[in-house]
Amino acid sequence: MALTNIQKEQIQQVIANCLRNKFKNYVPKNNFMPFHFRLLGKDRLALYSFMQSLLTTFGSSIFEPVAVAVAKTKFLKVESQYVVGDSIYSDCQHAVQTIINGLTISAKPNKIKELEILRISLSGTINNLKPSRADLFVETTSGEQYLFDLKTAKPNIGAFQKHKQTLLEWAGITYTKDKNAQVHTLIAIPYNPYEPQPYQFWTLAGMLDLEKELKVAKDFWDFLGGDGVYEELLDCFEMAGIELRPEIDEYFANFNH
Repeated sequence: MALTNIQKEQIQQVIANCLRNKFKNYVPKNNFMPFHFRLLGKDRLALYSFMQSLLTTFGSSIFEPVAVAVAKTKFLKVESQYVVGDSIYSDCQHAVQTIINGLTISAKPNKIKELEILRISLSGTINNLKPSRADLFVETTSGEQYLFDLKTAKPNIGAFQKHKQTLLEWAGITYTKDKNAQVHTLIAIPYNPYEPQPYQFWTLAGMLDLEKELKVAKDFWDFLGGDGVYEELLDCFEMAGIELRPEIDEYFANFNH
């Protein structure tokens, strides 16, 4: 068992608190939809609207705090919305763009080689950047750092050049601060919408080194907390939902008045 009962209770409480905060701060849309109201009921439409709002913020409002709670069971340092830094060597910044340009022509990403290129490009002037934040930062007892950018289950394929650039810049910024840093920069996708089929990696291939820059569903959660955490986490969400069901029903029943 990867999580103790106490840890499971703590994670369930994190989930419950996140949802309660969402209820507290949620402002329903005041769209007048008389046909829909008569057909489905205001409470069901309110629930649908709430779900749409929740899905757009699930990463920051649910997955990030849950990831922090899970990672604290295994890692020495854990932080959400981690400030990576705001400066990078000019030669390193140029190397990032050269790598991106190369991938657009011949899509053969290799993160190990890319990091080596960045390491030997720590020269030139120091350029200031807009402070960059990683959704999740974890560090092992040996000082190995992992920076995650949490994405939706079906990310926009057209944006992955920018995502790749962000991952490389995070590494460059980290090396600018400490050339000997052991850093890994990755995309994390909390669940696989295609399950039980494999995740459709073809949408990400070409820019990302799928072995070194991507963790999806079980791979992500088990990495954070240990083998078996993904299934245990699903149970935590289910138990939190059972606990909150009366509150959820009461909240949406108010929309029928």
